Amino acid sequence: MMRSLFAGVSGLQNHQTRMDVIGNNIANINTYGFKRNRVNFQDMFYQQLQGAARPTEVLGGVNPKEVGLGMTIASIDTIHTQGSFQSTGVGTDLAINGMGFFVLDDRGNELYTRAGTFVLDRNGTLVNGSGMKVQGWMAEEIGGIQFLDTSRSLEELIIPVGAKDEARATTIVNFACNLDKRTPEIPDDASELEAREGAWRSSINIYDSFGDVHVLQIEYTRVPGTNNSWQAQVSVNPQSEIPTNASVGLGDLPPEAGGPSLFVVNFNNQGTLQSIVDAAGNEITTGLLYMNVAYDLQSATPEDDGAMVRHEFQLHLGTVGGLTNSLTQFAERSSARIPEQNGNTMGYLENFRIDSSGIITGIFDNGNIRTLGQVALATFANQGGLEKAGDNNFRRTNNSGNADIGPSGVAGKGTMQAGVLEMSNVDMADQFTDMIVTQRGFQANSRTIQTADQMLQELLTLKR
Repeated sequence: MMRSLFAGVSGLQNHQTRMDVIGNNIANINTYGFKRNRVNFQDMFYQQLQGAARPTEVLGGVNPKEVGLGMTIASIDTIHTQGSFQSTGVGTDLAINGMGFFVLDDRGNELYTRAGTFVLDRNGTLVNGSGMKVQGWMAEEIGGIQFLDTSRSLEELIIPVGAKDEARATTIVNFACNLDKRTPEIPDDASELEAREGAWRSSINIYDSFGDVHVLQIEYTRVPGTNNSWQAQVSVNPQSEIPTNASVGLGDLPPEAGGPSLFVVNFNNQGTLQSIVDAAGNEITTGLLYMNVAYDLQSATPEDDGAMVRHEFQLHLGTVGGLTNSLTQFAERSSARIPEQNGNTMGYLENFRIDSSGIITGIFDNGNIRTLGQVALATFANQGGLEKAGDNNFRRTNNSGNADIGPSGVAGKGTMQAGVLEMSNVDMADQFTDMIVTQRGFQANSRTIQTADQMLQELLTLKR
């Protein structure tokens, strides 16, 4: 009877623990990123009254006789199933669709979470509600191009809304116009109107180192007596009263102040680029065809010798035989398509967005769109082995394995969604059902104790 008392007590204690876990699950039913727990029971020790005996020639085998001494908790598991998503419309709210955890820095300690309720602090650092810094990789600028190196060590992510984007001088202009094969030559005695109709002009805004805008114009006219040759004249700010003295140099040749601003473009019989020739007869017939262009920078302080400061950039016309992003000559209306130039005025970061790979892209009011950084994700060989650290966070343990940290979508890591949050994976119907089962189990164990007590009472009253 004493055994039944202690068995009942173990049942009461452990069902109470199970009820505590259920209560915690229900309490966190609306906690973002919360993962529910489950209690597993197992039987405990057994007192053996008689051991098993093997069969003999005259008797059969005998099974062991054992009396159980109650039950205990086998494990309290964290169930890492996917929670449903709730749209918030907040750009810094992030959810993970699939495996992985956000990485947080808590004063030098690395923690992990599924709750993407992030905000920006006064310094532009991406943090959670407790001020822990979200980890990832900031982009680096090399030669004016943004690079993300996810092999580097983790660092805090800074999104400096309102920060300046410095002015950048134009260094490359790409031309991709079509010159109409049917354009007539301009005769020597042509009127001004005929000369204007026989020329084709393309223009684009370019920028100097101050961010001042200038107009680059190229005028194309048919070379008399040829079928596939055009003369191009480069000018910068052609409408300005102060001349900018634009000049060109072929390929690696630098443009000289006061030098020519003319060059010739030759096409083959298929309408694609064949070569370019400068005023001195130098020619490029292979690879990328480009001219170096320079012009006087009137807003800059002259050099010590009084010479004007000149801004230089490359004018890319395309590749020999190329069609995409190359100058062409087809029997189609002339176009003024100039895909791009890489300069810009000064601007301010006015907005940002985070894509499914966790890449943070800054949007500046000068039209620039730049990569700022990328949010990191961590996965574990045994995520069930993580230890809950409070504040919706997890901590690595000996049984979880080391964190495999990398970008989203790589090595089994999930993808991110901005403007949504992952809700708790607690199912209320499941918890209420489990609560009923737990309550009945507690009641049944209490009846075991009551009945054993009554039996002891009867035993005490045998002798009166």
